[in-house]
Amino acid sequence: MNAIPLSLYVHFPWCVAKCSYCDFNSHALAGELPEAKYIDALIRDFDEEIDGEDRPYLTSIFFGGGTPSLFSSLAFDQLLHAIRGRFDISDTEVTIEANPGTFDQSNFEGYYDAGINRISIGAQSFSDLHLQKLGRFHQSDDITSAVSGAKYAGFNRINLDLMYGLPGQSAREALTDLERAITLEPDHLSWYQLTIEPNTYFFSNPPATPQDDTLAEIMDLGFSLLEQAGFRQYEVSAFARPGSEARHNLNYWQFGDYLGVGAGAHGKTSRDGKIIRTTKNRIPKDYLENRRRRETPVERDELALEFLMNALRLSDGFSFELFEERTGLSQQVLVPFLDQASDKGLISTKAKSVRTTQLGSRFLNELLLLIDMPDR
Repeated sequence: MNAIPLSLYVHFPWCVAKCSYCDFNSHALAGELPEAKYIDALIRDFDEEIDGEDRPYLTSIFFGGGTPSLFSSLAFDQLLHAIRGRFDISDTEVTIEANPGTFDQSNFEGYYDAGINRISIGAQSFSDLHLQKLGRFHQSDDITSAVSGAKYAGFNRINLDLMYGLPGQSAREALTDLERAITLEPDHLSWYQLTIEPNTYFFSNPPATPQDDTLAEIMDLGFSLLEQAGFRQYEVSAFARPGSEARHNLNYWQFGDYLGVGAGAHGKTSRDGKIIRTTKNRIPKDYLENRRRRETPVERDELALEFLMNALRLSDGFSFELFEERTGLSQQVLVPFLDQASDKGLISTKAKSVRTTQLGSRFLNELLLLIDMPDR
């Protein structure tokens, strides 16, 4: 039996509206949500994905989007019933992404009753002005209502997504957002800098964002604030109270396996000594008509870079044992990279493990370039 942990990612591609910064596979809903048809397609997709799979457990399930909370609790009850028919998920972390603007108390209670035990709320900012600039349709009060509603429904594992470096944002405003998020007492915070990505409104209409010195001030003061509040940074943009690290994301970053189900979903599986990445049709209409699973093998000379791109995001880094288990490669292939990165002060190698230094964490992209250019 395959010993590598297995997760499940399920994508819900519709949103009320497309946000100005979003480059995810999300589509503004036009007309009625095809809930029943899409859930049926997801179950068929899931059945095809598990063909030949011998692992009995799922480490985690993540319902992402888009906006999964546009779907009713009955839809998730049906989907989780199908998943339970194949896997034991009694100890599985099950997360749903929710938009504060789609908060509905009865749905939140229904999600919890269906077996979802973790909720990730897309706050992004507590400033109504900044939310408007981002193209979000919720307001700051909606975030508070959504967190309160989630707790009332039974959720004690709550993540808040929060961005900094927003158009026109000062350091004080960014830290106020963080302080307000901490006040709501989530057990996990995803706190990350706004980046301008291709194929977004912001890319075509670039806003004025904070200068590098302001961003550095936000990061330094923000990291200190989070630490004082009891949050430990365990990944580049992930902060958790002890024991509340996201299992799903940890499995990604530790180069574990995950099945990808839904429009535009990506997957990664390890079988018969090979690592395969999978994708599905990204346009919802096309996916409903033909899921069209595409497979791409990860070439042997790409494995080290793929592993490092994920594992070096973790504050605790990785062990050589994990590297060999997840890639099938000898740790010796890392020696040229490790020597150069260590000489530049970007990594620390102790005993049988590797982790980035504070400098390496801040210059992660530059660090990863060394794996492609070992003689540089």
